[in-house]
Amino acid sequence: MELLNIECLGKRLRLEGSIAGWQQLYWDNQLVSQKSASASDQAFHIHSFELTAQTSVPTETNINNDDPVNPNIGSLPIRLEIDVNWQPFQLDYCLLIDDESITQGQRTVEDIERQTPEIAAVKNQKLSVVGLASLGFKLLKSAKVVKVLFAGASVAAYSWLFSFEFALALIGCLVFHEYGHIRAMKHFGMKTKGIYLIPFVGGLALSDERINTRWQDVYISIMGPTFGLILSIISLGLYWLTGNVFFAGLAAFNALLNLFNLLPILPLDGGHILKSISFSMNSVVGLVACIAGAAIGVFISYSLGLALLGFLLLIGSVEIVFEWRGRHQSHLLPLDRYGQIFSTVWYLLTVASLVGIIWYFAASGDEMLAIPLQILGS
Repeated sequence: MELLNIECLGKRLRLEGSIAGWQQLYWDNQLVSQKSASASDQAFHIHSFELTAQTSVPTETNINNDDPVNPNIGSLPIRLEIDVNWQPFQLDYCLLIDDESITQGQRTVEDIERQTPEIAAVKNQKLSVVGLASLGFKLLKSAKVVKVLFAGASVAAYSWLFSFEFALALIGCLVFHEYGHIRAMKHFGMKTKGIYLIPFVGGLALSDERINTRWQDVYISIMGPTFGLILSIISLGLYWLTGNVFFAGLAAFNALLNLFNLLPILPLDGGHILKSISFSMNSVVGLVACIAGAAIGVFISYSLGLALLGFLLLIGSVEIVFEWRGRHQSHLLPLDRYGQIFSTVWYLLTVASLVGIIWYFAASGDEMLAIPLQILGS
C-alpha cells in the first residue's frame, strides 16, 4: 500500500510497503531504495539514496549495480527516516537532504483512508477485438440507461418467479441494502457509480476507487445488511401498527435476504467482514480465536436447527482459515484490536437480530411467514 507521498526537490517521493515488512521508495516513479520482507518487529527504517545530474542511485540498496555513481558528477545525499507502527497504524517520517531536515510529519489510519494512491502510467496497447469489446462494455456499463434496463429485467424475472407485488417489494429491499453500501462509500469520500440490479443475482453498489484499509472493507460491507436490518425493523413496526401481513412478509424475507448476505463466503458481505477481522490478527492466538468462534457459531446453528446456516458458516470459515497465511500480502491496512472487537460485535449483533426477526414470524403460526426459518433448517 502507499504509506507516504510527499514532495522532494520538485518531484514526488512515494513509499510503498506492507505489514509483511517489505518497503519500496520511489522518486519521480523511479525505484531508489527497497527493504525486503522481514519477520522481525523492527519499526524504524532509513532509506538512503543519492541524486545526480543524470540519475538517482540508491546507496543502501543498489538497484542497478552495473551503473555506479560517476564521481565527476555532483551528488546530493537524501535520507528518509520512518518509524511505523501497524496496530494501531501510525507513521512518523523525516526527510533529510544533505543532512538537513526538510520536512517531517505523521500519518494515521485516517490519512490512509482518505488518500488516493498514485495511478501508474497508462501503457499504450495495440488495437484488438478484445480491447474494443472491453471498451464497449465499460462505456455501456457507465450509461444510466443500463441501470433502467437491469432494473426492468429484475422486476420481470422476479415477477415470473413470484408475483409483481412481491417483485417490487424484493427490488425495494435490494435497493435499500445497496444504498447502505453507497452511503458507506460516500462516508470515506469515495466516488460511486450507483446501484445496478442484476436479475437472479441481486444488486451491486459500484465505485471506481479502491479501499485502503480493512476498516473500510468492514464498514462498507456491513452497512448493506445494517440498512437491511433497519428496513426489517421498520416493516415489523408497520405490521404491529396495521396488522397487514404484507409488512410481516417483507420483514421476514428481507431479514432472510440480508442474513444470507452475512455468511462468511466471498464475495458476500459476510466474507469480506470476517476476512478483514481474521486477517488483521497477527498472532497464532488470533487464528485460534477465529477457529473457536467459527466452531461455536456452527454448534449454535445446529443446536437451533439452522442446519443450512451452520453448514455454510463452516464452509466459509474453512475458506478464510486457509487464506489466513497470505494476509500480509494484502495492501489493506489491518484493523487494530479495538477495530477487531467492534467489528465482531457489530457483525454478531446484526446476525442475531436478523435471526430473531425470522424466528419471531415463524412462531406466529402463519405457514408463509415460517418459510424463511424452514429454509435455514433445510
